[in-house]
Amino acid sequence: MKKTIVALAVMGLGFTGAHAQEMVVKIGNVAPLTGTIAHLGKDNENGARLAVEEANAKGVTIGGKKVKFELVGEDDQADPRTGTTVAQRLVDAGVKGVVGHLNSGTTIPASRIYDQGGIPMISPSATNPKLTQQGYKGVFRTIANDVQQGSVLGKFMVADLGAKKVAIIDDRTAYGQGLADETEKAAKAGGAQIVAREFTTDKATDFNAILTKIRATAPDVIFFGGMDAQAGPMLRQLKQLGISAKFLTGDGGCSPEMIKLGGEALSSSAYCSMAGLPLDKMPGGADFRERYKKRFNTDVQIYSPYAYDATNAFINAMEKAGSVEAAKYLPELKKISFPGVTGNVAFDDKGDIKEGSVTLYQFKDGNWVAM
Repeated sequence: MKKTIVALAVMGLGFTGAHAQEMVVKIGNVAPLTGTIAHLGKDNENGARLAVEEANAKGVTIGGKKVKFELVGEDDQADPRTGTTVAQRLVDAGVKGVVGHLNSGTTIPASRIYDQGGIPMISPSATNPKLTQQGYKGVFRTIANDVQQGSVLGKFMVADLGAKKVAIIDDRTAYGQGLADETEKAAKAGGAQIVAREFTTDKATDFNAILTKIRATAPDVIFFGGMDAQAGPMLRQLKQLGISAKFLTGDGGCSPEMIKLGGEALSSSAYCSMAGLPLDKMPGGADFRERYKKRFNTDVQIYSPYAYDATNAFINAMEKAGSVEAAKYLPELKKISFPGVTGNVAFDDKGDIKEGSVTLYQFKDGNWVAM
């Protein structure tokens, strides 16, 4: 998708005598910290913060100089214009790298600004394929893209759910519409008929008009491309309208918050996908869950493990290059390979994660359960 920025700015602090020169590396985190998906933005920030704090506790030396990382948080409100404003601010501040954004709709326009400023970026959650198809040499992501995810979703609704008639709704964001488009392609290829294609916004809460139109088409499955803030209320209104179609959504709705928002409307006929493995099946997932809970006294939402790995990818590349300058560490970042929480972190020639996986979930016994 899903917009967090982690930016790296560096100041050299000179010391005399027995003290070696120390660098302070500022890692800025820009995410939607207010608004309907603030819980996801805070989750990303927490993932980056945990990586920074653990690096500081361990002690990191880059080019023979001791480094202290500092996290600086900003709020992009999940808004493309605000996102680009913040991106330019970070470029002007001389940042050395960016982890973010959370949403595709903010990440894609911001990526142009980072490219012009010569600053590498890694998104932990932006899944729109366009991000890594622009030809920018310093753009990466630690999560599978929507071509992979949409293909799995479309095939699943036809082959496993037996859907012959499918209705599709998206929130008209780069993420929501992009995932809906890829899902539609795969569903059509599997032989399903798309009986309705509707759209809403990422701020809407009333979906009765479009759901009433969809009800008349009697779909077997309704797919929603968007976030949990809309998916939850939408599912409630589906139930109120007596629509019995199975409900399927992507990673934006595959969250604990979706369960809260959907409430009693959630049933075993609700499914979602996640670009990645279940947390408990990630190589470092169980341990990460414990460390995260201990540090922040809350549960992982969705993307914090990917933000954690993205932050560590920057740190590892800088260590290998012995420099925090992009021109020197970017070659190392391109060929980086290390065991992260989410799996092996390594990028292909476009900047996509090499081993991106997709997992399907069904709502059972009050939770999303991997299938």
